[in-house]
Amino acid sequence: MQYDLSFAPYNPFEGNLRIVNVRIQGVSVLQPRTPPLMTAFPMQPDRTAELARLLDQRILVLDGAMGTMIQGYRLGEADYRGACLADHSHDVKGDNDLLSLTRPDVVRAIHDAYLEAGADIIETNTFTATSIAQADYRLESRVRDINVAAARIARECADAWSAKTPAKPRFVAGALGPTNRTASISPDVNDPGARNVRFDELVASYGEAIEGLAEGGVDLFLVETIFDTLNGKAALFALETFFDRIGRRFPVIVSGTITDASGRTLSGQTTEAFWNSVQHVRPLAVGINCSLGAALMRPYIEEMARVADTYVSCYPNAGLPNPMAETGYDEKPAETARLIEDFARNGFVNLVGGCCGTTPAHIRAIAEAVKALPPRRIPASETVAEAA
Repeated sequence: MQYDLSFAPYNPFEGNLRIVNVRIQGVSVLQPRTPPLMTAFPMQPDRTAELARLLDQRILVLDGAMGTMIQGYRLGEADYRGACLADHSHDVKGDNDLLSLTRPDVVRAIHDAYLEAGADIIETNTFTATSIAQADYRLESRVRDINVAAARIARECADAWSAKTPAKPRFVAGALGPTNRTASISPDVNDPGARNVRFDELVASYGEAIEGLAEGGVDLFLVETIFDTLNGKAALFALETFFDRIGRRFPVIVSGTITDASGRTLSGQTTEAFWNSVQHVRPLAVGINCSLGAALMRPYIEEMARVADTYVSCYPNAGLPNPMAETGYDEKPAETARLIEDFARNGFVNLVGGCCGTTPAHIRAIAEAVKALPPRRIPASETVAEAA
């Protein structure tokens, strides 16, 4: 007798493989899947259709840099600690994500400034809010609290501005940064095979953050600044696993970063290769952020617009770093807006904003520059295949 087994994808939260189909002598006998698990907390409704409709109508605007704005507050160690970490054994100054717990007033004010400037979507203050990244501050145990608090602050701000401007609804994106480890590159030049993190460790770390963000009330997830695609895939796998558990999806935006003039990510992928690596998750949008600033990013965002059969996002740094500049970057709002306007006029983008060095002034200028320009039209799959 011949048996053929097929398995559901491995779920690290369940810890075992699930047989979903058994074929006995060519006859298929379907096995029931594990039913979706109910979460212990309410979540935002699915706003995918609403976002897609808006992206078809106009170019949407993302917020700018959180860290740049936090620097302007000149916060000290006591501000970062707050009352809840007064006796913590390790210095925490510089852990910006922690401020969602200890100085929520600062985070709220920054969100409000970007929303007032015209942002349609704001990111949660969680770029490093994973257990892997928070290990630097010995705060792994506070990761879920940070993500829940950050999402709730952003949710409150977005809802308040949606009520003020009903014709311009606002959205909250749960930010998932790349961590401070790399899964596909050795940290030791003398040992190319060495790694300082495993894929399953990244998946578990991202999974914890994802649940906290969902509990806090995000509308979508943004896997951003992907310099190592394997790290990004771990985040995406954690998201798909979470979606499988809860029996529904959230919109997902995937954003890579080009690290130098070679036009590749740190792990060596070109723009098209990066898209080919992530398109299977059916992202709402894919794009490029951070990188080299808008001027040097242009050929790569043009390439993404050529090959991707989904919406395209772009939120560059304010030029190249300059430690002598007030924000750490030289580019003024008008210059960043002019460059992004060029992307829009050439039909490259559906979603634009700012990354390192950008401020509410940059976002206001960007929003003004693109408000009358049509969004990029998603090409038919056949057209994309021919272009590729």
